[in-house]
Amino acid sequence: MPAPLLRVQGLVTSFRTDMGILRAVDGVSFEVPEGTTVGLVGESGCGKSMTALSVMRLVPPPGVIEVGRLEFRGRDLLKLSEREMRAIRGNDISMVFQEPMTSLNPVYTVGAQIVEAIRLHQSRSRGEARDRAVEMLGLVGIHSPEANVDAYPHQLSGGMRQRVMIAMALACEPKLLLADEPTTALDVTIQAQILELLGRLQQQLRMSVVLITHDLGVVAEHAEHVLVMYAGRVVESAPVRELFARPRHPYTRGLLESVPRARRGLAPGTKLTTIEGMVPDLRHLPPGCRFADRCPMAVPECSAREPDLAPVESDPPTHLSRCIRAKEVPPPGTPAGPRAEAPGA
Repeated sequence: MPAPLLRVQGLVTSFRTDMGILRAVDGVSFEVPEGTTVGLVGESGCGKSMTALSVMRLVPPPGVIEVGRLEFRGRDLLKLSEREMRAIRGNDISMVFQEPMTSLNPVYTVGAQIVEAIRLHQSRSRGEARDRAVEMLGLVGIHSPEANVDAYPHQLSGGMRQRVMIAMALACEPKLLLADEPTTALDVTIQAQILELLGRLQQQLRMSVVLITHDLGVVAEHAEHVLVMYAGRVVESAPVRELFARPRHPYTRGLLESVPRARRGLAPGTKLTTIEGMVPDLRHLPPGCRFADRCPMAVPECSAREPDLAPVESDPPTHLSRCIRAKEVPPPGTPAGPRAEAPGA
C-alpha cells in the first residue's frame, strides 16, 4: 500500500486556563490517502476545527501542540521551522475557514488577497498573478470574474465570499485541502453548489480533502472514510458506508438517530430523537469513557476505564470503535435497550 498523504499520530493540543488544562485534541490519530475525502464529524467543541488548525500549525495562543506526529508526504510538520512551514502552508496544504467574512481582510479587494497568496508561493509577476486570480474566480463559479476581482468582501454575498475563500485556497493547487464547515450559514441551494464545486475541483486537481462538518448528510455524499469525534477523542473511524449501515459506538448511533426523520425517508411529525445530557467539561473530564453518562448502553465498567480505539469485526481492520460494547450497538432505527449490568456485577 502507498504511504498516505497525511498521517496524524497521537496528536495532543491543549490550552492552559485559570481553571486547568483543557485538551481540545487528545490523542487523535488518522490517515488521509491521496485523492480521497475523509470526513471529520461531531458536536461543536469536540475538537474538529482544532485538529485542522493543528495540522496547519495555526493553533491560537495560549494553545500548544504538546505531542504527536503530523507526517505530510513523509515529513513531520512539527519538526519544520516556521519558515519551512510557511512554504507548505497555503501551497501544499490549504484551508477553507468557517466564516469567510472574518477570514477575508475587509480593506483589500478579493483579487489583491488572492494575488498575495499566489505570489507568496510562486514566481509570478503581479500581472500574471492577477490573471490567475481572475481564472480562479471563474473556476469557482463567480460571475463576471474580471469585474469582481476588484470587489471588496462586503460587496459580495455569503456564497460568493465562500467561493473566494475556495479560490484562494486552491490557487496554488494544493495536495491537501482542509475544509472547515465550508457551507456553514449558507442556504441549502448554495451549500449544494459549493460541495459540488469542491468535488469537481478535487477531481481536476487530484487533491485530498479533510471535510469538517456536523452534517452527516454531507459526509454520506462526499466522503470515503469518516472519523467521529467526541470531547477531543476519536470514538469511531470507519468507511462511510459501513458507519452509516452499522455504527459501532453509541455516540455515532445517537448522531445518526438525531438526523431529522424526513431526511431519512420516515414519516414527518414524529418527535426528533436527541442525545440526552451535555458534553463534559474538558478541564474536568469524568473517569472512564467520556460518553458514559449520556450513553443508553453504559455499564459500570464504562466509568472505571476508558477503552482504546480498537478494530471491530472488519477485515482488513478499517472499522474502529472506542467502546467496550461495540459489537452490541444496534443499527439505527432499532431500540438501544436499557442500560445493562456489567458482567459479574
